Amino acid sequence: MIRQGRVLRYQSGFFTVTSDGEIVTCKMRGVMKRGSRQTDLIAIGDLVEFEYFPDGTGVIENVLPRKNELVRLMTGIRYEYRQILISNLDQILLVFAAAQPEPKLRMLDRFLVICEKQHIPPIILVNKIDLTGLDAARALFAIYPKIGYETLFTSAVSDEGVDELKGKLKGKVTGLVGPSGVGKSSLINQMYPGLNLKVNEISEYNQKGRHTTVVREMFLLPEGGFIADLPGIKSLALWDTEPEELDGYFPEISPLVSQCLYSDCTHHPEEQGCAVQLAVENGTVSAERYQSYLQIRYGDAE
Repeated sequence: MIRQGRVLRYQSGFFTVTSDGEIVTCKMRGVMKRGSRQTDLIAIGDLVEFEYFPDGTGVIENVLPRKNELVRLMTGIRYEYRQILISNLDQILLVFAAAQPEPKLRMLDRFLVICEKQHIPPIILVNKIDLTGLDAARALFAIYPKIGYETLFTSAVSDEGVDELKGKLKGKVTGLVGPSGVGKSSLINQMYPGLNLKVNEISEYNQKGRHTTVVREMFLLPEGGFIADLPGIKSLALWDTEPEELDGYFPEISPLVSQCLYSDCTHHPEEQGCAVQLAVENGTVSAERYQSYLQIRYGDAE
């Protein structure tokens, strides 16, 4: 009997699949293993077809086409490995704190570029607003709503914004990304105590560059939808992005490219007739975002 489902968990060669309200433990069909060894053949979030057996187990026969995937590059001994952290996302929550730790907006800009490139809608989530007050937190992140990025403000301590956030997760496949200490686990457990801090139990180890995953998992939400806390954010490098395509991933810069004097304009400060530099001078493009563009293109964005 062939059924369809979504992969929730991977560990030690076994895949946990949810299908029609049932949880099924599956293995991968042997013939699938003949595919590429340079990327994950099955990832959490994948929609799969599997043969269902009377004993309640299954064998995955096929992975349906992915609408998107969050990828990072792992450096192997003999080759580079394209690890798929999660697929078929509806959105990514980019979680930063208003304070403690101080938000690194260059890091946020880099994550936004990754979301733009991989066609995953981002939501910026500013947590710990109880430490600064809502007005101060809004001021810190003021440039992002202006360029079209949805931005939410929350506090796990005061409950402010938590109900609104919960509404955004309902029925969606959501990935959580953010630096340590920003309160991701506190927020999730505030909304869904039944998860019992499981979001903290996702762990990955890399031994001398070899790709070794202990467990990857996303969780069913009571109101419908799924959430996954995604590890290894520092290695979400723009490893497959050409320098000349970067301006296309800045929504406020992209429309200006055609107005530059030269078609191959890099928007570097030394370029002549650059519409992007002119927009920075007149305040249409923020100087901070322009600096992020320059750092990502010409240096380390972190």
